[in-house]
Amino acid sequence: QVQLVESGGGLVQAGDSLRLSCTASGRTFSPYFMGWFRQALGKEREFVSAIRWGSGDTYYGSSLEARFTISRDNAKNTVYLQMNSLKPDDTAVYYCATAQHWSAYYNSPGTYDSWGQGTQVTVSS
Repeated sequence: QVQLVESGGGLVQAGDSLRLSCTASGRTFSPYFMGWFRQALGKEREFVSAIRWGSGDTYYGSSLEARFTISRDNAKNTVYLQMNSLKPDDTAVYYCATAQHWSAYYNSPGTYDSWGQGTQVTVSS
């Protein structure tokens, strides 16, 4: 069983940056994907970004306008989400997740096996 712990959320102003971290622990850790999703109040969970753990290939949600960057540190079992030029619409709980197997649907929550508890990001205008 993989445990995921997110950190780095907080309250910022529009235009600011934040970096989220997600560290995995467990007996063995070798996911296929690690991903970030977000869920705003009253809305469905939305795909933000994913990274192939082995190759480092990255994928992003279409609404992000290249403001976010995902990266990983294999040695630390940690994935990061650098978020720049934050907007009030980015306000949400951000979750990291792991997927043990390949899927063409890397942007679907159903592909992921384990989830963190979430970290709140609030962007004020």
